[in-house]
Amino acid sequence: MSWFANLKISTKFNIMLSLLLLLVFLATAFFVYQRERALIDRIAVDNARSIARQIVETREYISSVVKGEPNDNYNLVPQVVATNVAKRLTRGSNYYVRQVSLRYRNPENRPDPFEAEMLGIFASKKSAETWRIVRTGKERSFRYLLPMVAEQSCLDCHGSYEEAPPFVQARFPKGHYSYDYKAGEVIGAVSVSIPLADLYRQAGTNFRDDLIYRGLTLCLIILVMGFLVRRTIIDPIRQVSSSITRVTATGSFGDRIPRRSRDEIGELVGAFNELMEELDRKTRQRMESEDRYRNVLEMAQSAIVTFLADGKLIITNRRAEELFGLPKEELLGASIFTFLDDGEGVRDGIEAYLRDGTGGVVGETTPRKIRDIRGGITDVEMALSVSSSDRNPLFTAILREHIRRRV
Repeated sequence: MSWFANLKISTKFNIMLSLLLLLVFLATAFFVYQRERALIDRIAVDNARSIARQIVETREYISSVVKGEPNDNYNLVPQVVATNVAKRLTRGSNYYVRQVSLRYRNPENRPDPFEAEMLGIFASKKSAETWRIVRTGKERSFRYLLPMVAEQSCLDCHGSYEEAPPFVQARFPKGHYSYDYKAGEVIGAVSVSIPLADLYRQAGTNFRDDLIYRGLTLCLIILVMGFLVRRTIIDPIRQVSSSITRVTATGSFGDRIPRRSRDEIGELVGAFNELMEELDRKTRQRMESEDRYRNVLEMAQSAIVTFLADGKLIITNRRAEELFGLPKEELLGASIFTFLDDGEGVRDGIEAYLRDGTGGVVGETTPRKIRDIRGGITDVEMALSVSSSDRNPLFTAILREHIRRRV
């Protein structure tokens, strides 16, 4: 994830916001699609149940009111009437309805494997109705079955052979399995079938439209949120970052950022401005102090130098330039030990002081000999003191001249 850590804040925010909203978008779309499918399933079950019950009621009604008429008109047979009613009810729709039975008389009423399985369940009285999604080959269908129970009127044709009407006896001989039903026994079922592609076509259309709508909404939310976050959070932070970069590059503490709010970002901007003011004030004070210190150094009658523990000169005055015979530009950075006749002894004394905290040549005034760049030797008294800056010891030597000699 190092690549992600190196991205800009705005890019990170846009990526995280987009992923979060995309996840919410997909989850919502999935739940909406599932809910719509469940609604379609419920509507399909209600419609299939309504059609099946109408057919069952029609069959039972015809069985109860029609007596000898089927002998003269075959179309008044209850099963035939129910079949024709089913065709009329489902005309122009994607519903396919038929009556099925394990002991069928019409070959068109022969059950398929699924219907045969459900009829067996109905016969054992384990279910009043059933519906499932069934795969047949490459196609999937919604299947609904409502059992039909033999009423007393049904036994006129499906009871004993001897009591059956003549036209039934003529068509189905004695011993045919469609006889000998008992009242209350499952005689068959109304089977309703709907191709799943037709059933869910509208759900797919609605889901597609919903995806487009939600996708556009998602893009709009990302754009608006990105604009607001960039304006209220990222831009102020970027201003602070740019100002800090300029301070690092120029050393100037004059930058100020307009404070537009009083929230956490506003507090950050305010704290940055206060920090810049404090640093600017301290910088001016330090520069003024250094100017006064330099003025004092330049006014001094003795040579004064400040150097680090390794002898590197960092501050000199005009008298020191004359004493060492070098201009300030060349003198700064040089080692004071090279100008002292006993430079190594002074170095050892400083190291002893740094090691033990006392002793050595620090805090004492000792006679020394200074050798300038041209080889001239000057007798001086060296008063050495120590101070600290940024935890680094600074040594200041005041060199009072006595006699200058030429070699």
